[in-house]
Amino acid sequence: MSTNADASQIDSEPAAAVSTDDLTEAAMTLFDQFPDDVAADAAPSVEDIISRLDRMVNSYKVPLEEATHAARNHYLDVLGIDYDDLDLPSRSSGKIALDAIDTDGQWVTVTVKVVDLWDSTHDSIAQVGLIGDESGRIKFTKWRKANLPELEEGDIYRFENVVTSEYKGRYSVNLNSNSSIEPVDEDIEVGDNTNELDLEAPMVAIQSGSGLIKRCPHEDCTRVLKDGRCAEHGKVEGEFDLRIKAVFDDGVTVQHAIFDKEATEALADITIDEAKQQAMDALDTSVVAQDLTADFVGRYYRVSGRAIGKYLLVDDAEQLA
Repeated sequence: MSTNADASQIDSEPAAAVSTDDLTEAAMTLFDQFPDDVAADAAPSVEDIISRLDRMVNSYKVPLEEATHAARNHYLDVLGIDYDDLDLPSRSSGKIALDAIDTDGQWVTVTVKVVDLWDSTHDSIAQVGLIGDESGRIKFTKWRKANLPELEEGDIYRFENVVTSEYKGRYSVNLNSNSSIEPVDEDIEVGDNTNELDLEAPMVAIQSGSGLIKRCPHEDCTRVLKDGRCAEHGKVEGEFDLRIKAVFDDGVTVQHAIFDKEATEALADITIDEAKQQAMDALDTSVVAQDLTADFVGRYYRVSGRAIGKYLLVDDAEQLA
């Protein structure tokens, strides 16, 4: 009995407060990262940053590293500046495999294949997507102000001096003005570091690029055509495909999901040939995505599949309500 009581007392003891010296060091490091041209009346003082960190760390028990990361993002929004504007030291720890990335703010060099490119959600982002090497896959963001070369899906590159970032336990890499990109004449067999994921949530949106789409017909090229053109092979006669790019939101977590042709046919109870006929009757391929949105958005589902980066690749889906 006494042993359990002692353990209970130990577990209930509050965590030790972070010292003023540690808060000041973290605040000064963050303050020094702000660019020199930030308006003096807009930039926070070191004391402001210390106060914010102190509140998060000692009042809300947020770890100092996580609190510093959150404070940096807060000031980026307040000051209207981009991550690439920060004065960050470009000290690369050398070439590493993607699955070895386990530290936020680490400068690394990686050789990777561009697995997938996603639609950019912000003007400050030039490209965003998924890269991979033999050890697995990870998200990347290329900032527009870095003025770096355009990346193509399926190509291999060496990224020098990219900085790692962590969010909710998932790591990504950022390419900024300190980074460089060099094409590599080799192939990479991308590893599979996916996680099985099950969720129950309403589908809140179906994104553009859903429904009846066309892909490049060239061998080993699956790029989605834009205005009848492939980014690598130019104007081509595409081959039809069917997919859903969905967003689920259970009120706590937002999960992006991709239904491939088989998963879309199963969920929608429609074949690709029927979808093509539907588009021909309407003289408009977008009618397929419109009908999918009307039929499925707002309903609850049980969905399972493999999580890669921000996407869940759906294997099975069941409508619950």
